[in-house]
Amino acid sequence: MGEGAMKTILRGLLLGMSILACCSACLVAQEAVAKRNLIVRRDPSKSSPIIDHVVKDDRLNLIQTTADNGYYHVTTEHDVSADGYRDAGFFPVKVSPKVLADLSVMLVPQNPTFQFDPWDVLVSNHPRIAQFLSLTNSVPDAARNYATGVEDHPTETACLLNLATAMSQIFLANGTPLDYFRSIEWATLAPDRFFGYAIPGLVTEIKAAASKGLFAPEIDPSFFHGDATSSFKEVRFGEANVQLTFHENDKQTIGSDSCIRVEPDIDYYKDLAAHALLEVLSNKITNSLTHPTQVYVLRWIAGKQAGLPEFDPPYKLVE
Repeated sequence: MGEGAMKTILRGLLLGMSILACCSACLVAQEAVAKRNLIVRRDPSKSSPIIDHVVKDDRLNLIQTTADNGYYHVTTEHDVSADGYRDAGFFPVKVSPKVLADLSVMLVPQNPTFQFDPWDVLVSNHPRIAQFLSLTNSVPDAARNYATGVEDHPTETACLLNLATAMSQIFLANGTPLDYFRSIEWATLAPDRFFGYAIPGLVTEIKAAASKGLFAPEIDPSFFHGDATSSFKEVRFGEANVQLTFHENDKQTIGSDSCIRVEPDIDYYKDLAAHALLEVLSNKITNSLTHPTQVYVLRWIAGKQAGLPEFDPPYKLVE
């Protein structure tokens, strides 16, 4: 994760992570402010154990936009923090008054920068990602593309590496999503997504995964993704799930393969309403985009919480 990032395992009943609070709060963008003293309970019920208290004017982060039995999912100001580092939290964490809960948390510097692995180190330590970055280019061209991206477009390059790493850890019935790509549209790299072309078998594999409950289809993908014909999001994590959006009417022949355009991205929120209100709408209001630093943190924590191999893209976050 890097010299600048702080990783820690927290142990306790709740530790301020992803809790439930009464609904008397005023929503401000992604934040809420307690209008009076509140009792924090483990579950959305008055009979549920009290696990924390919030005082008037405490700030909260709203996790879901709809109440459950009069309660909202929030994180509080009591989330994990350290001087000089950004606060961190995670949703969901199952808690019990009888069982200790372990939670691995990463704290990054307030203003982190990206320290990318050199190309030769990337090839050695992440050969599958290097192979992916080399699509439709000879290896020297791939190295130059990578070096140019690192130098001129570090945020966009970090996003690409996040997505490549995440997709390399999604195991379909036949391979991973990376195995189906035939090209990367380097000119489309953005801080929150990229476009490329993949063989149509990827759609078939993702639909099969969705039938097993591993992905969820987006009802109207064109609402968020223009001319998209279908879109599917991972559902195994509470946060930082990969979404694969297919533009099946946009086709190219690459080598001997007929390919369709694919748009991978990672959303902060699993819940569609939370994604729309707290991410898409908030980004439009603030003229910002989902940021790879936050995606890195959330995906790393989510993977650790799920007991999966560490999310380890080929860069570090440093001061």
